[in-house]
Amino acid sequence: MMSNLLKFRFLQVLFLLLFVSANLSAADSKVGKTLFITNCAQCHAKNMKDKLTGPPLGKAIENWSGDMKGIYSWVRNSQAMIAAGNARAVAVWNEYKPTQMNAFPTLKDEDIDNIFAYVDETMKGGGGTTGPKGPVVEEAKEDHTLLYGVAFFLLGALAIVLSRIINNLKKTSAEQAGETFTERSWTEALTSKGVIGFIIFALIVLGGYTTVNNAISFGRQQNYAPDQPVKFSHKTHAGLNKIDCQYCHDGARRSKSAVIPATNTCMNCHKAIKVGSQYKTAELTKIFVSTGFDPYTSQYIPNYENLKEEEVAAIFKKWIGFNYRDERKLDLEAKATGDETAFVNDQWDAIAASLKTEYKDKVQGPIEWKRVHNLPDHVYFNHSQHVTVGKVACQSCHGTVEKMEVLKQHAPLSMGWCINCHRGTEVKFKDNDFYKNYARYHEEMKKGTREKVTVEDIGGLECQKCHY
Repeated sequence: MMSNLLKFRFLQVLFLLLFVSANLSAADSKVGKTLFITNCAQCHAKNMKDKLTGPPLGKAIENWSGDMKGIYSWVRNSQAMIAAGNARAVAVWNEYKPTQMNAFPTLKDEDIDNIFAYVDETMKGGGGTTGPKGPVVEEAKEDHTLLYGVAFFLLGALAIVLSRIINNLKKTSAEQAGETFTERSWTEALTSKGVIGFIIFALIVLGGYTTVNNAISFGRQQNYAPDQPVKFSHKTHAGLNKIDCQYCHDGARRSKSAVIPATNTCMNCHKAIKVGSQYKTAELTKIFVSTGFDPYTSQYIPNYENLKEEEVAAIFKKWIGFNYRDERKLDLEAKATGDETAFVNDQWDAIAASLKTEYKDKVQGPIEWKRVHNLPDHVYFNHSQHVTVGKVACQSCHGTVEKMEVLKQHAPLSMGWCINCHRGTEVKFKDNDFYKNYARYHEEMKKGTREKVTVEDIGGLECQKCHY
């Protein structure tokens, strides 16, 4: 009996998938592509196969057992389905939390059908450029160089033809009037006021386009993961050791900027933890050299700022050599013939090179970290507004940092990405004094006439909120 029941369930799911496939074939994949890029591409991989911020969409219908009504509800308000205890919704949430899927209440059934028609077409290889494998969610840029070249050539040819026509008309008119016509040379024609004016106009248009385009793209460097002067592992600190993000980035809860933590913050722990689990002395010594802390004596070095590099090197080479010998003692299989001097010198050279830059010729002083996230000056973003007031988890924008060995820019940080988040993110009104002045919304929620309040409802899409 159980076997027959399983067969029935299999046939039922197969029928649903075939039914859905038939419906999707009638949907418009071209419209779906536009909807996907506008609403989905920020969080779902374009090749529909890889995990990104959200799950791959290629097997979404299969994973939902062909339940398109369930998918419609999930797309419009995923958190409501999770709260209601829907098994599939809860399973997806458990895999990807704490990152919440944006709600899209304005998408109609046919819109979602069109999106999945595009997904289905892409899976079959007909969806155009799906982009390289991996977390690339920005729309692939088409190369129009050839088109522009052909257009420029045709316009140039047209200008020459018109110039010759005008020249012949002037010549004919002069002959009819009995006047002498002097034909201009190519040099005179190309240096005329009209031609020079056109060139200046074209350069202004090109320069304006380039400036605006570069301004729009500024800071949008998704997946940018530069090598830092210190090989700091967020995976070790935030993941393995469970250090709260705001312990180091304490500005996130109280100011506009999250701030880069000072080395004094590092020293709160590393006065005691002096040898790294992965790089031993090679990386942690950079912190000690920067701050002037002698790990061998556990004391800060007097008059450290005024010491010559040779004097600083002697202090820390002693520490590196001590740990090198200690490691050799612990490694019972290692031969005691290692070249300690070469090891110590090579490690010190690497430390000194990472702490000095073209703007800083001393090893003493602050570490010059490379910025990963950089919004343009015309964009206002306040961390405390999101973290303290909005209760937004760091991972919502920065991804699963606790799993990153090397920090990267997780989100595109584009205007569309921010707007989509503001449209769907529910404002946490409960026990939040910051929003107590929104009396009408509180009253509507008590009466049940309003289900939730989004950032959009409290002015989150007003231009001056982000562009002041």
